Amino acid sequence: MEGRAGMQGRERMRAADADREATAERLRVALEEGRLDLHEYDERLQQAYGAKTYAELDTVLADLPAPASAQRSALAPLGPQAPPVPGSGASVPEEVTPEPPVTGGTVVGEQVPVDAGSGRWPVEVWMPWLRVAALLTVIWAISSVGSRELLFYWPVWALGPWGVLLLLRTTGGFAGGAPARRDRRRAARDTRRRKRRK
Repeated sequence: MEGRAGMQGRERMRAADADREATAERLRVALEEGRLDLHEYDERLQQAYGAKTYAELDTVLADLPAPASAQRSALAPLGPQAPPVPGSGASVPEEVTPEPPVTGGTVVGEQVPVDAGSGRWPVEVWMPWLRVAALLTVIWAISSVGSRELLFYWPVWALGPWGVLLLLRTTGGFAGGAPARRDRRRAARDTRRRKRRK
């Protein structure tokens, strides 16, 4: 009785920013695991950051499983099984060889190359900028030809600050290992998709 009263008291208590952040992190994990689609994730994230009490935070996570510990989420070998009862129609189960646990797209214990994926990552980061630069330069060139004089290269006002930010992101990304993290996330997503198709 006392525990139930304590839970009801907790539900009315106001949640802290750290509680909202923890809820947002659990939602992000659920999104990556495929338990939520992007629209539902966005709705729940808004609810989590707008929550004032623990009860409101609990409703956001109500239908999601509790986070698994690293040991529980790793694949464990199957234990001994009872043989099928003759005449029950049950077939003899195939022996399943457990695969090594996968975390973030890499097998546990496997070394990730330092320069993994570093070749395509900058292209992916800079491609939107290059497309917009080409489009704005074509517009500038057409307007210069139309006015019959060389106009000031006005696209620099949009491309300059954006380019500086991308340059900082690129150098910081290489220093922080962003290409390898991107490759691990992509490999984990591909692994999950393959498992769903089976």
